[in-house]
Amino acid sequence: MQSAMTQVAEAPAVVDLRSDTVTRPTEAMYARMRSAPLGDDGLDADPTARALEDTAAAMLGKAAGLFVPSCTMGNLLAVLAQVQRSEQVLLEAQAHMLNTERGAATLTGAFLLGIQGADGAMDLDRLEAALHPSASPLRTALIALETSHNAAGGTVLPVDHMAAVAGIARARGIPVHLDGARLFNAATHLGVPPAELTAHVDTVSLCLSKGLSAPMGAVLAGDAAVIAAARRLRKMIGGTQRQVGVVAAAGLEAVTAMGARLAEDHARARQLSDGLNALAPRLSATIPQTNIVQVDLARTGRDSARWVEDLESAGVRTRPLGPTRLRLVTHRHITAAAIDRAVAAFRTCLDAA
Repeated sequence: MQSAMTQVAEAPAVVDLRSDTVTRPTEAMYARMRSAPLGDDGLDADPTARALEDTAAAMLGKAAGLFVPSCTMGNLLAVLAQVQRSEQVLLEAQAHMLNTERGAATLTGAFLLGIQGADGAMDLDRLEAALHPSASPLRTALIALETSHNAAGGTVLPVDHMAAVAGIARARGIPVHLDGARLFNAATHLGVPPAELTAHVDTVSLCLSKGLSAPMGAVLAGDAAVIAAARRLRKMIGGTQRQVGVVAAAGLEAVTAMGARLAEDHARARQLSDGLNALAPRLSATIPQTNIVQVDLARTGRDSARWVEDLESAGVRTRPLGPTRLRLVTHRHITAAAIDRAVAAFRTCLDAA
């Protein structure tokens, strides 16, 4: 438990709601980093990195893990290790891998096809149709899921939906990958261990540098053969990190200690949503399941770029989501008092409009 003095010292002067990637390492992380056993992860292995890989894989119910610099690289390696050139990957149409990362399409020669759905869950009938032999001359080699779902406002896939996708895929011998950048948020919302969700997928990437607060990194987990292939591929794309135990130590603290506090971030997101919805009808906010709130600005008469500028002047940092929406993300540096300050800033900007 951090001291009150440490918590006060971490409280920022600016309320930064741009992303949970702005989190800073905890004192416990710094302590682990200072004393971490080190080796060369490109030669005979880094012992702390291997400890992180083994620990995370066990928590995710998988045989092996691979520490990588980012969840984007983890997703890319999952495709590289399981999909050949000119094969097809099916994802929900708003998936982060499809619309933001793009590496799998750009670098692998694979074709990514978005399947329309709702709240981040692809329509199962459309998925079945895309897998019909007459639907495409390309072989579908992978189906990818995302939970919590970034573009859908942090929504969490229902477990029965994940099981249904897995059933469709396994009946055809197709592996399933999970972009689990915020997997621990999804598990927290559902009140289940992460392994209960990853039981429905073959590979999973877990980001360590969002709500879990590590300074960098992600873990890709799956069966031993796929992870061995991914480890070879990681070297080819420049992902070997030498004495990486310095940061892997923070990742160990992240996976073993930080998931337990994510419910607090979710509560702050709900507090923020409630506060903004009290400013209706000119503003409206989504009701969050996890730590992401989307704000509809269409009735305010100002676009998102202007809102970002005005809120920045009021001490609140935000990000636009298209021309008429904002995306706000809570994290461990956002206190109840910070939420009150943010809502007050929105109110002031509305009054000035």
